[in-house]
Amino acid sequence: MSNTVSINTIQDGQQVEGIFLLKEMIRAETKAGKPFLTLKIMDKTGELTGRIWDDADRWEQECTPGQAVAISGRTQSYKGNLQLIISEVRRVAEGEVDLAQFIPSTSGNIEKMAAELEGFARSVDDALIRKLLLKFFHDQDFLEKFKRAPAAKSMHHAYLGGLLEHTLHVARLADKVAELYPSISRSLLMAGAILHDVGKVEELSVTSSLFDYSDQGRLMGHMVIGVEMVQEKISRIKEFPADMAMKIKHLILSHHGRYEFGAPTLPMLHEAFVLNFLDDLDAKINYVERLSAQVPEDHYQWSEYQRNLERFLFLSGHSAQRQEEEAMPAKKKKTSAEQDVRQPGLFDVI
Repeated sequence: MSNTVSINTIQDGQQVEGIFLLKEMIRAETKAGKPFLTLKIMDKTGELTGRIWDDADRWEQECTPGQAVAISGRTQSYKGNLQLIISEVRRVAEGEVDLAQFIPSTSGNIEKMAAELEGFARSVDDALIRKLLLKFFHDQDFLEKFKRAPAAKSMHHAYLGGLLEHTLHVARLADKVAELYPSISRSLLMAGAILHDVGKVEELSVTSSLFDYSDQGRLMGHMVIGVEMVQEKISRIKEFPADMAMKIKHLILSHHGRYEFGAPTLPMLHEAFVLNFLDDLDAKINYVERLSAQVPEDHYQWSEYQRNLERFLFLSGHSAQRQEEEAMPAKKKKTSAEQDVRQPGLFDVI
């Protein structure tokens, strides 16, 4: 069986046959005690929830998360949302398909995004903070992981290159906010924007099929890991101010904003407040945009209840091309960050 359809093109009442990556499987029972399976399948274009109502015991043997499965079924709309009623599912043997073909990735150009982000690092006025930031960009092992890593397992920017894309967006926002509010230290805020999630290169593991947490990630979390990574770089910079190191670490540790969101401490610096809002803004916009991509273009539709946001969302559909065009920054005079990208010898790291 070969794919005849991609998830983002599937419509109500459509017969679906194809190979997809099985992301999740949950076994449950109806009120009458009859077992059924809920599957979440995915490809590069999106995810779809499917249900197996009959012969759950039989089909469960074929459903191993992280593996490719061949599926037959028909879609139907339930409470305004599309679901797949699965009639058959078969595990695809290893080697029959390349699992990497199912993994979503950023639509942006990885190298261009990395160059723009490095440009922001080079544009920082404080010489020692600039040196710290560029040590990360000159660490090739770190940089290759950073360019490939997702920003999350399943929430925002949960795709290859998602961490780089998210970090760049937060840096762009930080650049604009620092321009609007002169009382903010642009150097400190930009350091927080670029470094706040560096620990995710070790927190999340990327296999050939799925994203998951590493042992270190589960035991320590990306904020603590990130602080350790920053301290290691600082230890190799002569006379780096202890108070500045403390402030940068505070931005990393407080950027989730609240204890219940995993922050070890609350934002207590001007720049820490701003970073928390910018990080949250970009994460939520990305989450909503991914949901909107499943809605027909130029059409509004209610989402399922979003537990993490504690609300339903009234979504407007956008095509992938239109989303990408809208995400592109408007043409403008070159910023100092963009100028510095074209001067790689500037601000050498010691």
